[in-house]
Amino acid sequence: MSNDNTVSWIGTWRNQYGSTLVITDDAGGRLRGTFRTALVDSAFAGEEAEITGLHVGACAHFAFGRSGPHGDAVASFTGLLRDGRLETMWHVVSDKAVKPPAPGRAPELIELPWAHAVLTNADTFARV
Repeated sequence: MSNDNTVSWIGTWRNQYGSTLVITDDAGGRLRGTFRTALVDSAFAGEEAEITGLHVGACAHFAFGRSGPHGDAVASFTGLLRDGRLETMWHVVSDKAVKPPAPGRAPELIELPWAHAVLTNADTFARV
């Protein structure tokens, strides 16, 4: 952070799992870029997602979505820049998942009930 409290968000950021956030534009309080997960079991695996977001001082938020063969999903990250790291909380909502519908059954594409459609966790991104 510079002395005038302006944060530059532009650059490549990587989280503790190897997923990458590339911010290409931070003009006017907006964030634009891409996100690629490193997690093979994610609803977003195998594709780069376009992000859109906003920032205010050291606070940032970005989101993205996808519609694919394994259902629709949206992700939302909200965080705070501290000591060169973007500490975030995230929420993912998925309408479907590939999983066993019951113990001992083969995995299949199932529609998730609301109670199982939302995941929440935390990630830490560091500029690469």
